[in-house]
Amino acid sequence: MTQTQIPMPNVVSQAEWLDERKKLLAEEKESTKLKDKINANRRRLPMVKLEKEYTFDTADGKKSLKDLFASKHQLIVYHFMFDPEWEEGCPGCTGFIDALGDLTDLANRDTCFVVVSRAPLEKLQIYKQEHGWDIN
Repeated sequence: MTQTQIPMPNVVSQAEWLDERKKLLAEEKESTKLKDKINANRRRLPMVKLEKEYTFDTADGKKSLKDLFASKHQLIVYHFMFDPEWEEGCPGCTGFIDALGDLTDLANRDTCFVVVSRAPLEKLQIYKQEHGWDIN
């Protein structure tokens, strides 16, 4: 088996390192300002009126998109990739849901979090139970 050498950075004095670090910090600050500007522009995007009626199968029966808001003003919809033909959900999506913490803070910020998928509800409920998830 061939071992690949990972190139190591140069060893320099503390003063040289500090000079390089300050240059990098300036770039990081520029990047942060640009990202902040992009995020602000995203928040100012206009809304689009949805003309289509979307319905979702849930453990509590069929619900409209409006119902998913559960009286909150904001809704986060996570698309869990789980094709109806698959035996298991997407590994990345599964890891994401596994790593979700307590969502109470979202609710306290007037936000509802839901997970949607193309898989049949029964299959999703079994998968949810197997993983010990308590999300909707």
